[in-house]
Amino acid sequence: MSAPASTASLANKFLIAGLVGLAVTAVGLLVAEPHGVAMAYLVGISYWTAVAIGMLMLVMIHHIFDAGWSTVIRRQFEHGLSAFKWLFILFIPLIISAWVKPGFVWPWMDLDHALHGGHGTVGTDILYQKKASFLNVPMFTGMTLAFFAGWIWLSARLRKASFSQDSDGDLKWTYMNRKTAAFGIPINALALSFAAIYWMKSLEYHWFSTMYGVWFFANCMRAAMAVGVVITWWLYTRGDYKGIFNTNQLHCLVALSFAFVVFWAYVTFSQYFLIWNANVPEETFWYNIREYGDWKWVGLLLLFGHFFVPFLAWLSYRRKSTLKPALIISIWVAGVILVDICYNVLPALRDAHENPQPFLSLNLLWVLTSVIGVGGICAWSYLKSFPTAKLIPIRDPRIVESLTHHEAAAPEAYQTKAAH
Repeated sequence: MSAPASTASLANKFLIAGLVGLAVTAVGLLVAEPHGVAMAYLVGISYWTAVAIGMLMLVMIHHIFDAGWSTVIRRQFEHGLSAFKWLFILFIPLIISAWVKPGFVWPWMDLDHALHGGHGTVGTDILYQKKASFLNVPMFTGMTLAFFAGWIWLSARLRKASFSQDSDGDLKWTYMNRKTAAFGIPINALALSFAAIYWMKSLEYHWFSTMYGVWFFANCMRAAMAVGVVITWWLYTRGDYKGIFNTNQLHCLVALSFAFVVFWAYVTFSQYFLIWNANVPEETFWYNIREYGDWKWVGLLLLFGHFFVPFLAWLSYRRKSTLKPALIISIWVAGVILVDICYNVLPALRDAHENPQPFLSLNLLWVLTSVIGVGGICAWSYLKSFPTAKLIPIRDPRIVESLTHHEAAAPEAYQTKAAH
């Protein structure tokens, strides 16, 4: 099936933007401090992998609960899953660096790396020695390959069954996806938790938190739903979703995102409170260095931007059921999630006095180029997948329920009523 000209043209634009972003990031390795550029690239690829993980989880949750309302928008998340193979390819340079130049990104990979404060090296550190069976380059490589293999395999199964059902309408595909979701959800939960620990948390391996995987899960879900709102807005303004996507479907999507606003706040507060209350130096230092310089303002931005802004905004039914307000708030949420990942990764970069490098530094430029680079490739992958299947799963047994979900009003209907 050939892609419509507008979709093909847009896909090419995103591909060009992605390649340019990646090229500029690569140049940054030559003209700037390489470690900082590599850390910024880790932020970019972690961010877009989080989006894809969230989409995978949403598709499987749809199947395991036999949800009806989400059927019309599930297909867009399935297209988004096509990005996993490209994310794996883009992650390969980080794996290569772990073998060619240990410690280039993750300091614990270099056993001769000097600890902060001059207290020996990684190899002589008792805290590393206790974690050495987990934190070593072969284990890191094998686990990362396993993460992507699992995500790519689960995505391929879900996409194949869903797309095949468009042709024959056989219920076996519905049952197949339900079974995939049954074992896929725990696999994905473990993979995203260990990926967050290996890729981000281990940058400061002295730190310990039992909530870290759950924090990353919350951000994965919120990021995926934010991108989902952007996609539905694009499809509605193009005319594809006219007469298909209604107010209550949008409301359900945004209400689920709203629920994860509260969930993120609960998880993040619990992590902070437990560490503050225990007052163990190996744990409290992580927050102490993030209260230095402009990082304390970033922390406040996360508190208000991650929770209070979307929470108060989405208390209104109108802002949850009208496309434009939902879009604006979702873009805000997506942006703050990026800041949150920066908050977890970039303070591991220290200056000559062993203080975290400022948030407002040259590193933000490389974060921007990395996000554009990796994001452009992901958007290109979605748009290349878009014309390969029907807009909605037309032969899914729940499609009628989804199309008539509560009411058939368009997403702007509430706004029109309110105006009168």
